[in-house]
Amino acid sequence: MMPPKGKKQYHCQTLTLDMLSSLPENVIDDILVRLPLRDVVRTSILSKKWRYNWCRLPELALDQTLWITKKDLMYFTHKFTKIVNHIMRFHDGPITKFTLFIPYLERSPNIDKLIRFLRRNGIRHLVLRLPIRGNPYELPPSFFTCFELRHLTLQNCSVQPPPACRGFDRLISLELRDVTISSKLLESLISHCLLLEQLVLQISSALSDVIGINAPMLRSFDFTGSMSSICLKRSPLLAKLSLMHREYYVAARKSDIAEFFESFSALEYLHLNDMSFVAGAGEIPTRLSFNLNCVKHLRISSIFLGCWDEVACALCLIKSFPYLQYVEIKVERDDNDIPALECLDVERFSDVSFNHLREVKLIQTNGTIPEMQLMKLLLAVSPGLERMLIEPCLVEDSAAVRLLAELTKFQRASPEAEVVYNLDKHPYNRPV
Repeated sequence: MMPPKGKKQYHCQTLTLDMLSSLPENVIDDILVRLPLRDVVRTSILSKKWRYNWCRLPELALDQTLWITKKDLMYFTHKFTKIVNHIMRFHDGPITKFTLFIPYLERSPNIDKLIRFLRRNGIRHLVLRLPIRGNPYELPPSFFTCFELRHLTLQNCSVQPPPACRGFDRLISLELRDVTISSKLLESLISHCLLLEQLVLQISSALSDVIGINAPMLRSFDFTGSMSSICLKRSPLLAKLSLMHREYYVAARKSDIAEFFESFSALEYLHLNDMSFVAGAGEIPTRLSFNLNCVKHLRISSIFLGCWDEVACALCLIKSFPYLQYVEIKVERDDNDIPALECLDVERFSDVSFNHLREVKLIQTNGTIPEMQLMKLLLAVSPGLERMLIEPCLVEDSAAVRLLAELTKFQRASPEAEVVYNLDKHPYNRPV
């Protein structure tokens, strides 16, 4: 005799729940930490066994998934306080990772009690991404006694450590975005993080003094701001460098290209969004007096081919990376395209060969004379090239035909090199 349909469905749900409940605690915890906190807490109604499972989770996140509706945002302060109090009352055990992400409110909530609670529970990975509007949240004194921290992310916070603060000597990664802190304090904070391997700085205003980055274990540095505000003093292990240059005043100091790159002997990946921070800093050499043999990947996300200094700087770097394998260049529209032609003349590279270059990607091209000259140059001096990918701005068939016809005429040092004109659903989206 078959059980009624309702009972059968209930029996299946109970069986599934019993199977989940029989899993080891660490497996259940691993499942729960991947769910939004709203759903995690809801599992407490499944059964008595599940009622307090969420209370032992070592990782918690309060983010936008908790404030979806307009009503949630209207009563945000009340709801946020209720959630925090609930966590502090019922959570039992260490909290090794905590994320607070509320970027779109008018002002930051008061989280001083939460910070003290996290400190007592052994916080190691802390993410505070607070509202980008309004005044920054001033970190309380208890924050500076979170000595177990390994990973720290702060956004729109005011960092004013007490005089007795000795920093975070166990920190491995540090990310600061639009924080309020003096140059002197920032330099001191970084220098006391002797184990620091990953550093992200986003500085949206000009600093009064240059920040000296002294981090002997640093392997990755991502910087957004004015390049005249930083000086990399000692980072012998640095392998990944991303520089998003933003200038905040006209008379900013330019960086000498050779002086800037001379200490990066371990560098493998370089991303530059703007060549202007070195362009105009004096005479630009055809190549550096030293080679950076570890660089394999170069990305330039903004270059004006009509600017002689910017093109000269880019070529200087490419020549100084003898084992370069991948180049990506995004071209900016520039009506003044004549000055760079001399730099891009193939005859000036008669003694140069990019033997290890395998792939080139050119973005936002329009088929201008300097762009075509750059393509011609890279095809002519790269005997190991396998692929040149072109992602154009233009979509007119006549322009595409003209560009492809020109490309077929260019001499290629590599018999295996193919040029792909990549435009979605374009009839000329094929190798040539």
